[in-house]
Amino acid sequence: MEYTACINGMDVTARYTDESVSTIFLPLLRHLTELQKERGRRILVLLAAPPAAGKSTIVSFLEYLSRTEDGITPIQSIGMDGFHHYQDYLGEHTVVKNGEEIPMARVKGSPISFDLELMTQRIRQVSSGESCGWPEYNRRLHNPRDNAISITGSIILLEGNYLLLDRPGWSELRQYADYTIRISADKNDVRERLVQRKAGSTGWPREQAEAFVDFSDMDNVDEVTEHSVPGDLNLRMLSDGSYVKE
Repeated sequence: MEYTACINGMDVTARYTDESVSTIFLPLLRHLTELQKERGRRILVLLAAPPAAGKSTIVSFLEYLSRTEDGITPIQSIGMDGFHHYQDYLGEHTVVKNGEEIPMARVKGSPISFDLELMTQRIRQVSSGESCGWPEYNRRLHNPRDNAISITGSIILLEGNYLLLDRPGWSELRQYADYTIRISADKNDVRERLVQRKAGSTGWPREQAEAFVDFSDMDNVDEVTEHSVPGDLNLRMLSDGSYVKE
Protein backbone atom coordinates (compact mmCIF):
# COMPACT_ATOMS: atom_id res chain seq x y z
CA MET A 1 0.00 0.00 0.00
CA GLU A 2 1.38 3.41 -0.97
CA TYR A 3 0.79 6.21 1.50
CA THR A 4 1.53 9.92 0.93
CA ALA A 5 1.34 12.58 3.65
CA CYS A 6 2.78 15.92 4.70
CA ILE A 7 5.13 15.15 7.60
CA ASN A 8 6.70 18.08 9.48
CA GLY A 9 6.05 20.37 6.55
CA MET A 10 7.46 17.99 3.93
CA ASP A 11 5.68 15.65 1.49
CA VAL A 12 6.60 12.01 2.16
CA THR A 13 5.61 8.81 0.35
CA ALA A 14 5.90 5.42 2.05
CA ARG A 15 5.03 1.91 0.93
CA TYR A 16 3.77 -0.71 3.39
CA THR A 17 3.38 -4.37 2.46
CA ASP A 18 -0.02 -6.02 2.62
CA GLU A 19 1.49 -8.47 5.11
CA SER A 20 2.59 -5.65 7.44
CA VAL A 21 -0.87 -4.10 7.28
CA SER A 22 -2.75 -7.34 7.91
CA THR A 23 -0.45 -8.96 10.50
CA ILE A 24 0.97 -5.95 12.40
CA PHE A 25 -0.85 -2.66 11.90
CA LEU A 26 -4.49 -3.72 11.91
CA PRO A 27 -4.07 -6.12 14.86
CA LEU A 28 -2.32 -3.30 16.74
CA LEU A 29 -5.19 -0.89 16.07
CA ARG A 30 -7.75 -3.48 17.14
CA HIS A 31 -5.81 -4.11 20.35
CA LEU A 32 -5.67 -0.40 21.15
CA THR A 33 -9.40 -0.10 20.46
CA GLU A 34 -10.14 -2.87 22.94
CA LEU A 35 -7.69 -1.43 25.48
CA GLN A 36 -9.38 1.96 25.34
CA LYS A 37 -12.82 0.41 25.74
CA GLU A 38 -11.67 -1.68 28.72
CA ARG A 39 -10.20 1.33 30.52
CA GLY A 40 -13.08 3.63 29.65
CA ARG A 41 -10.89 6.70 29.24
CA ARG A 42 -8.29 8.23 26.95
CA ILE A 43 -5.21 6.07 26.51
CA LEU A 44 -1.71 7.21 25.58
CA VAL A 45 0.58 5.11 23.40
CA LEU A 46 4.32 5.85 23.12
CA LEU A 47 6.22 4.82 19.98
CA ALA A 48 10.01 5.14 20.03
CA ALA A 49 12.49 4.55 17.21
CA PRO A 50 15.91 5.79 16.04
CA PRO A 51 16.11 8.83 13.76
CA ALA A 52 15.06 8.07 10.16
CA ALA A 53 13.30 4.81 11.06
CA GLY A 54 10.03 6.13 9.62
CA LYS A 55 8.24 6.74 12.92
CA SER A 56 6.54 10.03 11.96
CA THR A 57 5.21 8.49 8.76
CA ILE A 58 4.09 5.25 10.36
CA VAL A 59 2.04 6.97 13.07
CA SER A 60 0.44 9.16 10.41
CA PHE A 61 -0.36 6.02 8.44
CA LEU A 62 -1.80 4.31 11.53
CA GLU A 63 -4.02 7.34 12.09
CA TYR A 64 -5.19 7.16 8.49
CA LEU A 65 -5.80 3.40 8.73
CA SER A 66 -7.76 3.77 11.96
CA ARG A 67 -10.14 6.19 10.24
CA THR A 68 -10.79 3.96 7.23
CA GLU A 69 -11.33 0.54 8.86
CA ASP A 70 -14.62 -0.51 10.46
CA GLY A 71 -14.69 -1.39 14.14
CA ILE A 72 -11.53 0.54 15.01
CA THR A 73 -11.50 3.63 17.22
CA PRO A 74 -9.78 6.51 15.38
CA ILE A 75 -6.42 7.47 16.85
CA GLN A 76 -4.80 10.90 16.98
CA SER A 77 -1.08 10.87 16.14
CA ILE A 78 1.38 13.45 17.47
CA GLY A 79 5.17 13.81 17.74
CA MET A 80 7.69 14.97 20.33
CA ASP A 81 9.71 17.10 17.88
CA GLY A 82 7.63 20.15 18.77
CA PHE A 83 9.50 20.23 22.06
CA HIS A 84 12.81 21.13 20.44
CA HIS A 85 14.23 24.25 22.03
CA TYR A 86 13.89 27.23 19.69
CA GLN A 87 16.78 28.14 17.38
CA ASP A 88 17.56 31.24 19.45
CA TYR A 89 17.94 29.11 22.57
CA LEU A 90 20.12 26.57 20.76
CA GLY A 91 22.36 29.33 19.47
CA GLU A 92 22.76 30.97 22.86
CA HIS A 93 23.58 27.80 24.84
CA THR A 94 26.57 25.51 24.61
CA VAL A 95 27.42 21.88 25.34
CA VAL A 96 30.70 20.03 25.66
CA LYS A 97 31.30 17.31 23.10
CA ASN A 98 34.55 15.42 22.62
CA GLY A 99 36.17 17.87 25.03
CA GLU A 100 35.13 20.92 22.99
CA GLU A 101 32.53 23.53 23.96
CA ILE A 102 30.19 24.01 21.02
CA PRO A 103 26.83 25.72 20.36
CA MET A 104 23.90 23.46 21.25
CA ALA A 105 22.61 24.05 17.71
CA ARG A 106 25.35 21.71 16.45
CA VAL A 107 23.78 18.81 18.35
CA LYS A 108 20.16 19.70 17.62
CA GLY A 109 18.11 16.55 17.84
CA SER A 110 20.03 15.13 20.80
CA PRO A 111 18.17 14.64 24.10
CA ILE A 112 19.65 17.81 25.60
CA SER A 113 18.19 19.94 22.80
CA PHE A 114 14.62 19.19 23.92
CA ASP A 115 12.57 20.94 26.60
CA LEU A 116 11.98 17.77 28.64
CA GLU A 117 10.27 19.62 31.49
CA LEU A 118 7.63 21.13 29.20
CA MET A 119 7.15 17.86 27.36
CA THR A 120 6.60 15.95 30.61
CA GLN A 121 4.01 18.53 31.66
CA ARG A 122 2.09 18.20 28.39
CA ILE A 123 2.28 14.39 28.40
CA ARG A 124 0.85 14.42 31.91
CA GLN A 125 -2.04 16.57 30.66
CA VAL A 126 -2.69 14.28 27.71
CA SER A 127 -2.60 11.18 29.90
CA SER A 128 -5.05 12.73 32.36
CA GLY A 129 -7.63 13.16 29.59
CA GLU A 130 -7.45 16.97 29.35
CA SER A 131 -8.19 18.74 26.09
CA CYS A 132 -4.99 20.69 25.53
CA GLY A 133 -2.67 22.18 22.93
CA TRP A 134 0.35 20.41 21.47
CA PRO A 135 3.35 21.89 19.64
CA GLU A 136 4.38 20.90 16.13
CA TYR A 137 7.84 21.09 14.55
CA ASN A 138 8.19 22.40 11.01
CA ARG A 139 11.40 21.41 9.23
CA ARG A 140 11.05 24.26 6.75
CA LEU A 141 10.88 26.83 9.55
CA HIS A 142 13.37 24.93 11.78
CA ASN A 143 11.31 25.87 14.83
CA PRO A 144 8.31 24.57 16.78
CA ARG A 145 4.85 26.13 16.63
CA ASP A 146 3.21 25.91 20.05
CA ASN A 147 -0.42 24.80 20.34
CA ALA A 148 -0.53 23.96 16.64
CA ILE A 149 -2.55 20.83 17.46
CA SER A 150 -5.57 20.36 19.73
CA ILE A 151 -5.54 17.07 21.65
CA THR A 152 -9.09 15.73 21.64
CA GLY A 153 -8.86 12.01 20.76
CA SER A 154 -9.52 8.99 22.94
CA ILE A 155 -6.43 7.13 21.67
CA ILE A 156 -3.32 9.31 21.41
CA LEU A 157 -0.23 7.90 19.67
CA LEU A 158 2.91 9.87 20.47
CA GLU A 159 6.12 9.18 18.53
CA GLY A 160 9.69 10.24 19.20
CA ASN A 161 13.27 9.07 19.40
CA TYR A 162 13.71 9.13 23.15
CA LEU A 163 10.34 8.18 24.61
CA LEU A 164 11.63 4.83 25.90
CA LEU A 165 15.06 6.00 27.05
CA ASP A 166 16.30 4.53 30.30
CA ARG A 167 17.77 7.87 31.36
CA PRO A 168 16.94 10.20 34.27
CA GLY A 169 13.89 12.31 33.43
CA TRP A 170 13.16 10.45 30.21
CA SER A 171 12.45 7.17 31.99
CA GLU A 172 9.64 8.90 33.91
CA LEU A 173 7.59 9.35 30.73
CA ARG A 174 6.63 5.67 30.60
CA GLN A 175 4.51 5.95 33.73
CA TYR A 176 1.96 7.96 31.71
CA ALA A 177 1.72 5.40 28.89
CA ASP A 178 -0.93 2.69 28.57
CA TYR A 179 0.99 0.91 25.80
CA THR A 180 4.47 1.22 24.28
CA ILE A 181 5.97 0.37 20.90
CA ARG A 182 9.65 0.18 20.04
CA ILE A 183 11.05 0.09 16.49
CA SER A 184 14.65 -0.88 15.78
CA ALA A 185 16.57 -0.64 12.50
CA ASP A 186 19.96 -1.40 11.00
CA LYS A 187 22.46 1.36 11.77
CA ASN A 188 23.70 1.59 8.17
CA ASP A 189 20.15 1.85 6.84
CA VAL A 190 19.23 4.77 9.08
CA ARG A 191 22.56 6.50 8.36
CA GLU A 192 21.85 6.40 4.63
CA ARG A 193 18.33 7.71 5.18
CA LEU A 194 19.66 10.53 7.36
CA VAL A 195 22.28 11.53 4.79
CA GLN A 196 19.70 11.61 1.99
CA ARG A 197 17.26 13.59 4.12
CA LYS A 198 19.90 16.14 5.17
CA ALA A 199 21.18 16.61 1.62
CA GLY A 200 17.63 16.92 0.31
CA SER A 201 16.49 19.46 2.91
CA THR A 202 19.60 21.67 2.75
CA GLY A 203 20.92 21.23 -0.78
CA TRP A 204 24.30 20.28 0.67
CA PRO A 205 26.64 17.99 -1.28
CA ARG A 206 26.70 14.42 0.00
CA GLU A 207 30.08 14.79 1.71
CA GLN A 208 28.86 17.71 3.81
CA ALA A 209 25.64 15.89 4.70
CA GLU A 210 27.64 12.81 5.72
CA ALA A 211 29.91 14.90 7.95
CA PHE A 212 26.92 16.46 9.71
CA VAL A 213 25.15 13.11 10.19
CA ASP A 214 28.29 11.42 11.53
CA PHE A 215 29.00 14.28 13.96
CA SER A 216 25.49 14.69 15.33
CA ASP A 217 22.80 12.27 14.20
CA MET A 218 24.66 8.98 14.60
CA ASP A 219 25.26 9.70 18.29
CA ASN A 220 21.49 10.00 18.62
CA VAL A 221 21.02 6.70 16.79
CA ASP A 222 23.41 5.04 19.24
CA GLU A 223 21.66 6.66 22.20
CA VAL A 224 18.26 5.29 21.15
CA THR A 225 19.61 1.87 20.18
CA GLU A 226 21.71 1.29 23.29
CA HIS A 227 19.65 2.98 26.01
CA SER A 228 15.98 2.32 25.18
CA VAL A 229 13.93 -0.30 27.00
CA PRO A 230 11.76 -2.84 25.11
CA GLY A 231 8.18 -1.93 24.31
CA ASP A 232 4.97 -3.89 24.73
CA LEU A 233 5.27 -4.35 20.96
CA ASN A 234 8.72 -4.55 19.34
CA LEU A 235 9.15 -4.10 15.58
CA ARG A 236 12.12 -3.97 13.26
CA MET A 237 12.33 -1.90 10.08
CA LEU A 238 13.98 -3.82 7.26
CA SER A 239 16.14 -2.30 4.52
CA ASP A 240 13.19 -2.11 2.13
CA GLY A 241 11.16 -0.10 4.64
CA SER A 242 8.87 -2.95 5.67
CA TYR A 243 8.35 -4.01 9.29
CA VAL A 244 8.48 -7.33 11.13
CA LYS A 245 7.84 -8.29 14.73
CA GLU A 246 10.88 -8.98 16.90
